[in-house]
Amino acid sequence: MVLLKGAAYVAASLPAARGRLFNDVDIMVDPQQLSKVESALMGGGWLSAERDNYNQRYYREWRHELPPLQHVTRHTFLDVHHTITAPTSHFAVDGARLLAHLRPIGTGGQLFMLQPADMVLHSAVHLFQEGEFDHGLRDLLDLDELLLHFGRVEPDFWPTLFDRADELALQVPLHHALHHVQRLFGTHPPATLTGRVRSLQPNVLARHSMAWLLGHALRPMHPSCELRLSGPARSVLYLRAQWLRMPLHLLLPHLVRKAWMRAFPPEDPNPTITA
Repeated sequence: MVLLKGAAYVAASLPAARGRLFNDVDIMVDPQQLSKVESALMGGGWLSAERDNYNQRYYREWRHELPPLQHVTRHTFLDVHHTITAPTSHFAVDGARLLAHLRPIGTGGQLFMLQPADMVLHSAVHLFQEGEFDHGLRDLLDLDELLLHFGRVEPDFWPTLFDRADELALQVPLHHALHHVQRLFGTHPPATLTGRVRSLQPNVLARHSMAWLLGHALRPMHPSCELRLSGPARSVLYLRAQWLRMPLHLLLPHLVRKAWMRAFPPEDPNPTITA
């Protein structure tokens, strides 16, 4: 089983696991085994928490994961991924390329995690391309701790990170990650790789506009920290994330459908899963 994000941090005893609380677990499976895994999980008491037919289709055709599964007795959630970005995304990643470079967790041979460079890229693409900043500063701190830890214990970590960003076409999310961990925490790649850092940069307009937007969006969502434009900045980044996630011919009908569902929500005769 391949653990992702917080579950991997905790299982591997990484520094980013400190103080971490969560009620869902993220795993990744081979896309070819997705149906078999889902059937096995259903037999173990994990049922889909998403009952709407349209949302089921949205997850299964256009997302990088199954609809969230909820356990019938524990009520915890499980997210089953087959890659780290939506297949329709501007930053689509073939999950098989990630599964080819797994690292074991412990000695039991049952648990695995992404290789260090891929863990960082997953964290970066999740934070900077999903448009969700409820825990943005915490997620950025996770990135900082991953960079510091792997930079210390993995001799070839930094060159491998840049190489993998090029291979997976994730240069832009990595640029944002490196820019903001240096801005807020002072963490940066070795000076010998300055040229590689520059090679990640998007054009001047995108670079400066995103730096401004993210500078606002990453502030803690608390009245003592919010600026007047923090909310609008997050809204712009949310719309950007939607545009990056789906091409317009899919995105526009999807947004219309979601707006209709919010205005006229269907009645759910079974609002919770019970044993």
